[in-house]
Amino acid sequence: MNVAVQRTRAEAALIDAFPAFKAQHPAPDWLARRRDEGYSRFAATGLPHRRIEEWKWTDLRRHLGGAYVPAPASPEPGAGVVEALMALSPFTGMAAARLVFVDGRFDAQRSELPSVAGLTLMNLAELPAEAPAWLTETLGRLYGPDADPIAALNSAFLSDGAVLHVAAGLTVETPVDVISVVTDGSPHMNLLRNVIVLEEGAALTVIETHVGGPGDYVANAVTEARIGADARLTRVKVQEEGAEAVHLSNLNVELGEGAVLREFTASLGARLSRNQVFVKFRGEGGDASVAGSYMLANKQHCDTTLVVNHAVPNCVSRELFKVVLDDQSHGVFQGKLIVEQYAQKSDAKQQSHGLLLSETAEFDAKPELEIFADDVVCGHGATAGQIDETLMFYLMARGIPEAQAKSLLIAAFVQEAFDGIENDDIRERLTGLAEGWLERRG
Repeated sequence: MNVAVQRTRAEAALIDAFPAFKAQHPAPDWLARRRDEGYSRFAATGLPHRRIEEWKWTDLRRHLGGAYVPAPASPEPGAGVVEALMALSPFTGMAAARLVFVDGRFDAQRSELPSVAGLTLMNLAELPAEAPAWLTETLGRLYGPDADPIAALNSAFLSDGAVLHVAAGLTVETPVDVISVVTDGSPHMNLLRNVIVLEEGAALTVIETHVGGPGDYVANAVTEARIGADARLTRVKVQEEGAEAVHLSNLNVELGEGAVLREFTASLGARLSRNQVFVKFRGEGGDASVAGSYMLANKQHCDTTLVVNHAVPNCVSRELFKVVLDDQSHGVFQGKLIVEQYAQKSDAKQQSHGLLLSETAEFDAKPELEIFADDVVCGHGATAGQIDETLMFYLMARGIPEAQAKSLLIAAFVQEAFDGIENDDIRERLTGLAEGWLERRG
């Protein structure tokens, strides 16, 4: 007996839009195959929903009721619109290299691509016919991509994004800035696909910002990063999408022997956001730190779901998330640590903490450990609570007004997530971002 699949309006629109998208965006054979693979995967699974364990708190099928298909090229936004949105980035002026994407398309005029020996900065849409092996071996090929329906959807419709490659042994001294700006407020899907490859012994810092104006749009950003032996990647991402937007992001990372990852995400915008992080150690001696903070109000919803896979021995991972929730906002943290059978001497710790500023805010945490080796050190912890009244009393007894005392304690709570960022300038700008949120909340 054949059973017809009941598709939602959003799913049907995306599936129907694929043939026309392919015709309008020709691609080399290898990239066309990636798109077809992504499309097949998405067509088979559809949008994730609450009957899937990993999505039980973020029912995307229910939240995406419209037809959010990739929009055709939009006209140039009005004077100053892009600049006003770019000014929301806390990293303005701190990078010598910058790739700007406006409504999903590379903006050469607003980008800055200095010529540095050993550093490749380009965008996907301008790939040469013969793409380099490091790119074809990475895009769509790392741990986890396309196993997830959102990444599969991104693959099906991928057309542009940042491509960063650092040659062996090169340390890029100043951060590379990647900015996605959405000015098109019509219901549509804005897609970005970034690829970062660091060869052996290289080092790079990427600061990534997603900003948007008013409108009911969906931003779908996927970043794949391959960190070579003894290389070091620091990535700091800030999400300040429009108030009605949905932000979906995937980060897929593989670390070689002795490689280091420092990853941080700050989520403040969007009515609904979902950040997924998939990390896999491919060589011994790897070191990964994944941290983040959400600061939410009204009915905002933010979900971080991460999987760290210790597939080889002698690697270290740390995860720390600090979540501030006001009004009727909802924070979700799901973190899974996997230690495979031969990954002895793994050292993994995971923490998530929610601070509830109202009685109607909600924080759900689901830490998981899957350990198949016996000589490891692994642990996790999750807490949720309100501001400590004892500390409030202590501050107010010293003449600090109640509102100021509350802000000081919230700032201190969030600050702990920033402490792992080694660049002083980036850390101070993130502190300023948190202070701005607190001032707006009053």
